[in-house]
Amino acid sequence: MKILITICARGGSKGIPGKNIRSINGLPLIAYTIKTAKAFSETYAADIALSTDDPEIRNITGLYGLSTVYTRPSFLATDNAGKVDVINHLLKFEEETRKVKYDMVLDLDITSPLRTVQDLISAFELISKDRNALNLFSVSQANRNPYFNMVEKNEEGYYSTIKKGEFLTRQSAPKVYDMNASFYFYRRNFFELNLTSSITERTMIYVVPHLCFDLDHEVDFEFMTFLVENNKLGFDL
Repeated sequence: MKILITICARGGSKGIPGKNIRSINGLPLIAYTIKTAKAFSETYAADIALSTDDPEIRNITGLYGLSTVYTRPSFLATDNAGKVDVINHLLKFEEETRKVKYDMVLDLDITSPLRTVQDLISAFELISKDRNALNLFSVSQANRNPYFNMVEKNEEGYYSTIKKGEFLTRQSAPKVYDMNASFYFYRRNFFELNLTSSITERTMIYVVPHLCFDLDHEVDFEFMTFLVENNKLGFDL
């Protein structure tokens, strides 16, 4: 099976300026994803591709062994550009350039690097066993449950639980998960169907068995920095 690993790094982040190349424990954030991508590639002979519109990001990834001649087009480098479209554009470029057709795409998100190579291997084995699955993404156990302790405004202007059910405890409610944005596997036919969302009627999940979260705000970055610098993760990053 031919696998393409995609790493998408847009410049101009607003939430955490320069977050893709900002340092954590002496390494730019993107270096952690490159390291994991290379380790997975060694097992499955996967190719690794970078999508960026930022020359500084391109220069830094080159220092860690990831170079490219591809430049993300401006229409895919906006706040409104969908990630699936970005990956699909890179996939087509890499197939044309390398003269190969990929069976699977593994997208690794730079801002959610708390994953292990074993996570990727286990998730790959899961989706490989289900030929009907279109894709798989990583999730974490949710702290909140829409059946029990998440509310929204109803038609009468009052508030009620998002999903209905007679549950007296959170533990008795159906299990729900948080998408932690760390990694996504896509079968090739996912893109051939012109889908635009990673949530489909044939989506699988991999429950990450350890701490894993996305960097959305400055406090997230500070928290992750503390965990990494003080060896509090419980696994090697």
